[in-house]
Amino acid sequence: MGIDAEALSSAYQDVRNDDCQTNWAVFEYNGNDIVVAKTGENYEEFLPLCDDSNRLYIFARVQTGDDLSVRSKFVFICWIGEKVSPLKKAKMSTDKADVKRVVQSFAKEMLASEKNDLSYSHVVSEVRKAGGANYGSAR
Repeated sequence: MGIDAEALSSAYQDVRNDDCQTNWAVFEYNGNDIVVAKTGENYEEFLPLCDDSNRLYIFARVQTGDDLSVRSKFVFICWIGEKVSPLKKAKMSTDKADVKRVVQSFAKEMLASEKNDLSYSHVVSEVRKAGGANYGSAR
């Protein structure tokens, strides 16, 4: 197994960079290697990549906060489609450690296997819970 650490790191830094329009990066398996599949601006754009036969690592920016203060938070999602074999599922759990050497700073780590788990509102809710106090009417 190999990881394209330089490309993953570049995509990761773009998502974290406030001056960059990139809000998410998806990493996929190309054979036994983990590579950047795609990056984008709108959260919903990566959802079609999450199908039942796919294994992905997703790093995304979400907006949290209240009426007085909006903050960017980051989430790391492991997507494992329902039709992924048990052996590949197990392999993903060990490969995740290699990806996390690049993707190091995030508010919430999630495991998802159903599209509902990836809805923007659900992810933001999970990030809020991980952050503790939640004042006002959050966005």
